[in-house]
Amino acid sequence: MIERLRRYLARFRSPPVPIDESLWKHALQRVPLARSLPAAKQVQLRELVTVFLHRKRFHAIAGAALDDFWRLAIAMQACLTVLTQGAKALDGWTNIIVYPGEFNVRRSHHDARSGVVHESDDTLIGEAWERGPMILSLSDVALDLEAPWDGYNVIVHEMAHKLDMRSGPANGVPLLPPTIKRREWIDSMQRGFDRLSREVARGRRTQIDPYAAEAPEEYFAVTSELHFSQPTLLAQEQPDVARLLAAYYGPSPTT
Repeated sequence: MIERLRRYLARFRSPPVPIDESLWKHALQRVPLARSLPAAKQVQLRELVTVFLHRKRFHAIAGAALDDFWRLAIAMQACLTVLTQGAKALDGWTNIIVYPGEFNVRRSHHDARSGVVHESDDTLIGEAWERGPMILSLSDVALDLEAPWDGYNVIVHEMAHKLDMRSGPANGVPLLPPTIKRREWIDSMQRGFDRLSREVARGRRTQIDPYAAEAPEEYFAVTSELHFSQPTLLAQEQPDVARLLAAYYGPSPTT
């Protein structure tokens, strides 16, 4: 155990390994969200990705075929979410678990009134634990590369949760830069969440994925996906939210 800890600490004291140039160029061609960035932002992204790959540990399980390209592709999309905040926003967690596809998670819920513990199984494509791992379905990561502008991105979604959890349990209010007023964020996000929740409750078809109405933290994660992959729709549906997310993440790669 002590030797393992020494190796772990040594890993962070050693300098990051530069990204192979040919691999980087190949990944830029394969990852549309990164390819669409201005050249200066691509340089910044590469610096963050180098840090990300140095700090994070990838774990391929259940037969997931995880090679250097897929690790780089995951890191690139994760780091898009911290371009305005820098590497410090990556602190607080280390591991990325990658399944080949959807995975099952067993949930336990304790009913305080009855004292009964209810258990259920959820089928997921991604999950983020507070100070724990980020978990991804590799097949859905691949799908996002094939359809980058459809409003969905599992890595962005889970990274939004990770950023949200930097200040404690996810609640849709991440640590904000001084340029964004906390009260303005809370009020605008709450209005957007309430509006969507009413529409979903009335059975109306919504342009924003109704999953966003599950909880404020899911609203933040889903609208974050839209910021990166369908910002025009977000601006049409929730202009105040779109403006705040652009201030938080920086301009969308599509604009």
